[in-house]
Amino acid sequence: MYKSCKYCGRIHPEGFRCPSKPVTAKKNTKAVQFRNSTRWQEKREQIKKRDKYCCQICVRELYSTTYKYTYEDLQVHHAVPILANEELKLESSNLITLCPMHHSMCDKGQIPCAEVKKIINEQESLYVDDGYEWYIG
Repeated sequence: MYKSCKYCGRIHPEGFRCPSKPVTAKKNTKAVQFRNSTRWQEKREQIKKRDKYCCQICVRELYSTTYKYTYEDLQVHHAVPILANEELKLESSNLITLCPMHHSMCDKGQIPCAEVKKIINEQESLYVDDGYEWYIG
């Protein structure tokens, strides 16, 4: 199938990338620089390890958990957003491992920040200097 190109006016096969199409450069914002920093990469990995590479909402079967995400799909969420308090951006007590669905719900305010902070505090209390322990009770 062929399509008319809005950049050069010619007809190209579908999926063809026209050389006349402008290339948009990604903005190198402060947030992008932070996410690409070694400090954030290391802290993110530390939080995932602390949380046993599991979404902490899924583990607790809260908020429409139907599939438990592990390892590849995980993200680290700031309970208090960076824009609200930049000093907390690398604080373990402000970070939690979440799957994309629950991360999105947190960002939209569908999961209360107070509940997220409570879960983070539970995870932090399980921390032991030489490893991690899981308490069932």
